[in-house]
Formats: sequence, C-alpha cells, structure tokens
Amino acid sequence: MGGDHAPAVVIEGVVDYIRENSRDTTYKIILVGKEKEIHKELKKYRNIRLDRLEIVDALEEISMKEQFLSYWRKREQTSIKKAIDLVRDMKAEAMVSAGNTGAVMALAKNGLGSMKNIDRPALATMLPTLKGNSLLVDVGANTESKPHNLVEFALMGKVYLENIIGIKNPRIGLMNIGEEEIKGNELTKAAHNLLKQLDINFVGNVEGRDVYIGEVDLIVTDGFTGNVTLKVSEGVVEVMLSMLKREIMSNIFSKIGFFFLKHSLKRIKKKLDYSEYGGALLLGVNGIVIIGHGGSNAKAIKNAIHLSYKFVTERVLDKISDEIGKMQKSLKELKYV
Repeated sequence: MGGDHAPAVVIEGVVDYIRENSRDTTYKIILVGKEKEIHKELKKYRNIRLDRLEIVDALEEISMKEQFLSYWRKREQTSIKKAIDLVRDMKAEAMVSAGNTGAVMALAKNGLGSMKNIDRPALATMLPTLKGNSLLVDVGANTESKPHNLVEFALMGKVYLENIIGIKNPRIGLMNIGEEEIKGNELTKAAHNLLKQLDINFVGNVEGRDVYIGEVDLIVTDGFTGNVTLKVSEGVVEVMLSMLKREIMSNIFSKIGFFFLKHSLKRIKKKLDYSEYGGALLLGVNGIVIIGHGGSNAKAIKNAIHLSYKFVTERVLDKISDEIGKMQKSLKELKYV
C-alpha cells in the first residue's frame, strides 16, 4: 500500500516480476495490504500465475507524510508492520516497500532488531558513476553517527559489493570536505583514523565533487550527509533532463541532432534512472528490508523484488555477520567497542 502510486504500480511490478521469472518455482510473493483493493488490481491482468501469490490482509496503511506518533499508535494493523512481522516470524525471507521511509526503518528496527555486533543499521543505495556504479552508505537511517558506526557501515557495504555486485576487495572512501587526512569535523577525522587501521581497501577521503567520478566503489558517510547528497543528485538529474528536453525541442536543428543521438541519450537516461537500481537496503537489521523510492514505478518494484531475491540466495546477512565477527578483534584493539 506504500508509494505515491500504490497499490496499482506495486501490483504491476509484482506481475512483471512473475512473468519474467515464470520458470522459477522457488519463490512466492506475499502481498500485504487491503485485500479487496489487491484483488481489484489483480483482475486487470490475465494469465498471471496466482500460485506464486499469497495475500495477507491489513486493515491500516501508513501515508507517505504520516508522522511517528500517528503511525506508531495504529502500527499493529498496518501493512508495513505486518510485512515486517512475516520476516521476523520467518514466514517471509525479505520485505520490499515503497512506503513511508521513516515508518519502514522505525518498525524494522523495532520489530527485527539489529544484527549482532551492529550498533546502528544503515541505508545503502547504488549511484551511477563514469566508471560504473558506487555504493553510498548511509543515505538516511541515522541523522547522527559516531565514528564506529561509520566503520560498521564500511564493513556492511563491503560485503554487499562483494556478494551482490561481484567486486572483490572494493575500494572504500570516506565522504569529507577535502582529501587530506586532517580535513573534516571530529566525526570524519576519528572515522578516518579507525578505517585506515583495518584490513580493508580504504583509499581515504572523497569529496562531494568526486562522488560520480567512480574512483571508489563504496562511499561511507553519516545519514544526514548521505541523504542530502542523494536528494541533491535526484534533483540535478531531473533538472538536467528537463533542460535537455527543452533545448532539443527549441528548434529544427536541435531536433535533427536528437535524431542521431537519441539511442545514446536513452542509454544515459537509463543509467541515471533510479528505478533501475530497485531501492535502498536497510543493512544491519535481522532481516532483509528493501526500501524503494516513494515515486517508484512498476520497473522499480520489479527490480527491488529481484534485488531482495538475490540477497536471500547469496545469504548476505550471514556474510555480513561473519565479516563483522572476523573484524571484532581488530575493532577491539582499536578500542572502538
């Protein structure tokens, strides 16, 4: 029931996923929400494999702008809480939602709890770069962080990249206002000191202007800075595409030029499209939780389901736990625990 265009686009994304993976019988998708509305949407589609679907009725939904006290009072009957409970009770192995981000994070943290040796969960999302993609952690789960939190974010992101993207020994950078080690505030200077002592491929500080260059595979930051970076990026992409469209339509010569460049421009647009990346993963909780953009379309929902399935089959949570466990001795020696 979450998202700006729910439940229609959510159902459409689910149907697209089922159709594209019709030969795979190892999964089932549980639709959690208002049962009557779900059935109404499903009637729009023909020849869909209903044996791959299950519906769990939820009487309440959380609006996109609803505040904490409001949704917390009614949480037990909401679709978000019921979906999280399915993961907690091991009746589902992953949860995908394009709903209220704050509600998903708060209810997931409360309902699932943090993984062992993880102080705070973090949101991780992929960003397009000139050399491929980079993972940005954290993009909003924590507005305030401590140095050891950034260390945890780095280790969780490392496992994500190694197992989901296939990047071995990923290059890790710390978001800062300058490349020099002495630059930044107390948080970044302390985090830098910890990260450089660990047995990871830490390459130092990364400035905001370098985020999309692609010199690092993983960018670590606090949730406040990461969320601002993400929102600014989305705004810049939207404005640039609008400006480009306006210029193309301004005269006949621009239109002729577009005819020769349209395939290249389509590839660029696809690379910048957030829906290609599915959603952000809430790393560090005892369950797989993927949070999609509020404006998610059917493609974004489909890709978020695909991402969640990959996290399950690659046993990423177990690998994060193993990685943190292996690092505990080093972390204790640094006296950060």
